[in-house]
Amino acid sequence: MSTIEKRILWLSTAMIHHANRVRPNPTGLKVGGHQASCASMVSIMTSLWFGQLQSGDRVSVKPHASPVLHGINYLIGELDEKYLTTLREFGGLQSYPSRSKDPDPVDYSTGSVGIGATAPIWGAFARRYVDTTICGTGAGRQYSLVGDAELDEGAVWEAVLDTSVADLGEIVWIVDLNRQSLDRVVPNIAAGRIEAMFSAAGWQVITVQFGELLESLFARPGGDALRTRIVDMPNPEYQRLLRCEADEVRSRLPGQGEGAMAIAELIAALDDQTLLAAIRNLGGHDLPALRAAYAKIDDTRPTAIIAYTIKGNGLPTQGHPQNHSSLLTDEEYVQLAAELGMDPAAPWGRFDARSPEGRVCTATAQRLKRPPVELTAPPAVPTDTGRTPTGTSTTQAALGRALLDLSRQAPDAAKRIVTVSPDVSSTTNLAGWLNKVGVWSPTERQNWFADDPETILHWRERPTGQHMELGIAETNLVGLMGELGATWSRWGEPIFPIGVMYDPFVERALEPWSYGIYAGGQSILVGTPSGVSLAAEGGAHQSIKTPSIGLEQPGCVSYEPAFAIDVNWTLFDSISRLGRPDGSSSYLRLSTRPVDQTLAQVPEDSAARERRRRQVVAGAYTLRRADTPDVTVVGMGAIVPETIAAAERLAAQGIAVEVVCVTSPGLLFEAIQARRGVGGGPSWVLDQVFPADRAAPMVTVLDGHPHTLAFLTGVNRVAGTALGVSSFGQVGSLDDVYRYHGIDADSIVRAALDLVD
Repeated sequence: MSTIEKRILWLSTAMIHHANRVRPNPTGLKVGGHQASCASMVSIMTSLWFGQLQSGDRVSVKPHASPVLHGINYLIGELDEKYLTTLREFGGLQSYPSRSKDPDPVDYSTGSVGIGATAPIWGAFARRYVDTTICGTGAGRQYSLVGDAELDEGAVWEAVLDTSVADLGEIVWIVDLNRQSLDRVVPNIAAGRIEAMFSAAGWQVITVQFGELLESLFARPGGDALRTRIVDMPNPEYQRLLRCEADEVRSRLPGQGEGAMAIAELIAALDDQTLLAAIRNLGGHDLPALRAAYAKIDDTRPTAIIAYTIKGNGLPTQGHPQNHSSLLTDEEYVQLAAELGMDPAAPWGRFDARSPEGRVCTATAQRLKRPPVELTAPPAVPTDTGRTPTGTSTTQAALGRALLDLSRQAPDAAKRIVTVSPDVSSTTNLAGWLNKVGVWSPTERQNWFADDPETILHWRERPTGQHMELGIAETNLVGLMGELGATWSRWGEPIFPIGVMYDPFVERALEPWSYGIYAGGQSILVGTPSGVSLAAEGGAHQSIKTPSIGLEQPGCVSYEPAFAIDVNWTLFDSISRLGRPDGSSSYLRLSTRPVDQTLAQVPEDSAARERRRRQVVAGAYTLRRADTPDVTVVGMGAIVPETIAAAERLAAQGIAVEVVCVTSPGLLFEAIQARRGVGGGPSWVLDQVFPADRAAPMVTVLDGHPHTLAFLTGVNRVAGTALGVSSFGQVGSLDDVYRYHGIDADSIVRAALDLVD
């Protein structure tokens, strides 16, 4: 096993060396890579892959250790040699592990601090959910290989501390405790504190501090003093020892304390090679110590293995305080090749299949082989319920009703839906849906309020429930959504995750949600309530920038519907995009503003109704038509009633107004790009909603930043004014707040008059 360990160290180092020192680089820009970060993980990953993992296990690999993963995949035949020279090259091996872009098997995409670390937690939730609601997925642990500096990310502890996590026994984290960050040796990384934090969250903690050699020295006379000295030594002082020759270690290691003489006597009996090996013999680099740790894993609760390591272990740069991104020189590379018995001119050698190492690699490949994933086709989702909402309602309330409608009209599709929220189910109108489908729990729990007649929200927890609720941590929510949305690619079973949170907090969750989309997780994020329409809550709870998400987020279609029927149509279309190789995520921005649903003027003719639905789904539709408009008023979402009121007032002054309701700025932008030959999306909606023969000066208005719709004047190159919200909000009545931001009917009328005067 040690020979395989050395070969993996060499391959990971050589890949980075080739990318930076050998491959032509005409631009001279930094390629980068992390040889030292790889070296600290080599022993841990060798012991895992070649002795511990089973085919049902999945591993999230520390981002900077991606070359180690590629080296392992190469040795077991899962990666072609041609890719070893392509690290960080266009079309080659990615900078960090990527499920969607790397050519070899990657279980979790990692790279953004904290997101990859927590992904296996949500992966465990997702697999258990599929097991209890759809079909069995088999057994397996979810491993996370985490750098100690990554534990500084607050999202890590938000996930660890969530009360639901303590019951997930298949989760195993291995913390690479090398006590270094990008810039320095961190003086105050305290393993005891980290252990206590995991323990307080209900995790099992296993510490792998020292290897066999050091443990044998601790058993000798003076060994207790040596153990105490090393344990109590500040991190920078220990790291400095790693940069010393044997004579200097002999003078520095004993220190000035009570046991100094005993330590000096103990190490005096060691030859130089043994002494230097001992000071580097930490548990994270000792294969027997790691195997012993794995044998102690308690599968009834999550486990954290704290493995002491040396950054750059085995490299000339080991222990250097600034070795995080440092690269071996050509001379050091040749020196390492000699030490490991490799040829720097032919660095990519595999083991002979007949050698002991080759047989281990073959056996590992066979043990980890997974059957191909056969995708179950997602059930059909209806496009229309056929019902036309009447009266006064909100788009937020329409969400809950649409889910209930779907459960009645398409039970097979509804069975695949799982809603997720951070303690806002009742305030986002999910109560009816939740009462119908129940709350998911690995085991059934008694609802002590089931017989209370005054309890409206029935919290029935059972393995067949279809709603999950985490604590108030938006990053956890979207992390779970991402993994639920990836079940189609992991086990062939599509799930339709719909996450609901207050729209002002979408930006807090946007980065991990975006990373989940990058990793192949398809989900629907609903932000509600939204905008300055949430007037009573004040400026801190009024979202401004979220409407532009659909313009900017890859792999996502966004909608901001104005009417309840628009919610139905856009939600059903968004669900139909989930759980398939060519699928995508969606974002719906909803409101608590009550709106008269008759303003939608939904066509009664079935063909005309379907035409309206297709336009809604495509991004916009004409709400009030003028044969020869003097001005076009374009509104979106909660502001549409103001656009209609302004149009009526302008018409009373003899000004012909066409009113357009936008449902998706992103889709309209893609249509414009397609018309210009940039992109391949459909552009027909522009011809129907913004025809050139009815082009007129344009006022755009929305409850959000005005730039979101400002580009629409470019469809027909007309003059325009963009109204919206570009400053922090104010508390007050809806009329006062709209007037303050200039998105009320008066402001629309003035803007239109300025354009036509």
